[in-house]
Amino acid sequence: MTPQRSFEDLVAEGVAVPTEGWDFSWFEGRATEERPSWGYARSAGERLAGAGAVLDVQTGGGEVLDFALGRAEPARPVLVAATEGWPPNVAKATALLRPRGVVVVAAPDDAPLPFADGAFDLVLSRHPVRPYWAEIARVLRPGGTYFAQHVGPSSVFELVEYFLGPQPEEVRAVRDPERERADAEAAGLEVTGVRAERLRMEFHDIAAVVHFLRKVVWMVPDFTVEAYEPRLRALHERIEREGPFVAHSARHLFDVRKPGRRA
Repeated sequence: MTPQRSFEDLVAEGVAVPTEGWDFSWFEGRATEERPSWGYARSAGERLAGAGAVLDVQTGGGEVLDFALGRAEPARPVLVAATEGWPPNVAKATALLRPRGVVVVAAPDDAPLPFADGAFDLVLSRHPVRPYWAEIARVLRPGGTYFAQHVGPSSVFELVEYFLGPQPEEVRAVRDPERERADAEAAGLEVTGVRAERLRMEFHDIAAVVHFLRKVVWMVPDFTVEAYEPRLRALHERIEREGPFVAHSARHLFDVRKPGRRA
């Protein structure tokens, strides 16, 4: 029988793991998350195979785009660019995507996209901080599409509220897909499809919780081990006593078109 590891040992491990990129392979055996039924990365690969010029917005470490491009070969687009705002991820994405001929541009998440009007016939994004609809509409060619997986409202709020307490309704409703639909339409885009799912997550030890909150920094914005040590210790004891901590992520898939015909 494997001896139980101490709270201090597990927390130290969660703190030591690098947080760059969107590779979640470290969580294998420590945490699980159901995946949306639509298979975003696989579907993005299918879209890439039919595109000429593509932009991936907020690419993270480039892992999802790299996978999708692999699925698109040999019919990959002629031009592929990506943006990313966090410097460690810019470096990681550049190293990963350069061999595929992808140009990675350092650009703040809330700034105008550094590309000309109508430059792309496909814009992709997986889990953008927020969709900048006016800019997406501007850089798309007429007839072009935006295909993206967004984080939905109250995602993983069981964990958020464990640390921060009950959140007001206006916070819980942020990222509502119907609000995002309205914002997309206000920018002159046509929403051709929205799918939403809530998906079970399990955290099997406190190291997974610590690493998750360090990696996904907007969940508990002021998170540090020192500030939340009593709550972390109580959660560690709860997991040892009752089993995995269960939460639910929210995801929605947007399929959006810019009206008009391709030139």
